[in-house]
Amino acid sequence: MTSPVGFTLVQLRYFLVAAERGSMTAASAELNIAQSAVSTAIHNLEHDLRVQLFIRRRGRGLVLTPAGERLQHQARELLARAREVEGEARGSGETLSGPVTVGCFVTLAPFYLPALFSECTSRYPAIEMDVAEAEAEQLLQALHAGRIDFALTYDLGLSADPGLRGETIARFPAYAIVHAGHRLAGRGTVKLAELTAEPLVLLDLPYTRDYFRALVADSGTAPDVRYRTQSYETVRSMVAEGLGYSVLNQRPATGQTYGGEVVELELSDRRPPLELKLATVQGVTQTPRARAVMELLRGIATRRGARRTDAGRAGQGG
Repeated sequence: MTSPVGFTLVQLRYFLVAAERGSMTAASAELNIAQSAVSTAIHNLEHDLRVQLFIRRRGRGLVLTPAGERLQHQARELLARAREVEGEARGSGETLSGPVTVGCFVTLAPFYLPALFSECTSRYPAIEMDVAEAEAEQLLQALHAGRIDFALTYDLGLSADPGLRGETIARFPAYAIVHAGHRLAGRGTVKLAELTAEPLVLLDLPYTRDYFRALVADSGTAPDVRYRTQSYETVRSMVAEGLGYSVLNQRPATGQTYGGEVVELELSDRRPPLELKLATVQGVTQTPRARAVMELLRGIATRRGARRTDAGRAGQGG
């Protein structure tokens, strides 16, 4: 006869919050319970499992032991499974319901989140979707910490992390933008070297800045980075004002900006595209509702990629 499990789901939940917050005090505040209850639950969990989960450092919080790190990943998956069982027991099992937290690279948000919310609300009204918009490095950290189920991001540092898995769902080549009165605005297609003597308006985010600067440098000239901003729309508006050119990947539905109009130019010299990824933690099985949201994003990305291809053909005269 199999021995009963000694620990509880409540203990696992308290353990995960303490691990994420790095202290019993912070965990008790988030859980809205006494600190002694958190400490007792984790002490009993360690006793039941016969392992030490934390190194407790006075004044410096909690540090996970190797056993604690392993349990952290397993506990997330176990609690996710428990929520699924609860949902199945309360309903027919045919309706996907419950929370899904999506991480989204900050510049991708306006292109994908409105369509995602619209389609998810229509098809899965019982799914409670939350979004964390952040830069690439912050998304990777959020994945490891279990704060998000998966992330929609570019392959910016993702492939170098062995603990994460990235599924490519679209590829977006770079293109240039200039103001409507630019000498090359009517060309449709240019070589990047034709623009590099002019000021570059740089989308200045970690990893992103290195990608764009490398693209320009590959043309054989050093980029003249005159202006920097972390806002996608500010880049476009500055270009529309005639302050320089820029290089981007995602294509808005219109050339209008807050500062006027920009014109898109295809790059005739082939440049490596940015790969759009669905990033997850290696070895963690996604819940059915998370998988459903991921499938919606695959469809949205495919449609955006098709529109980008059509736009490129139109810009080249067919």
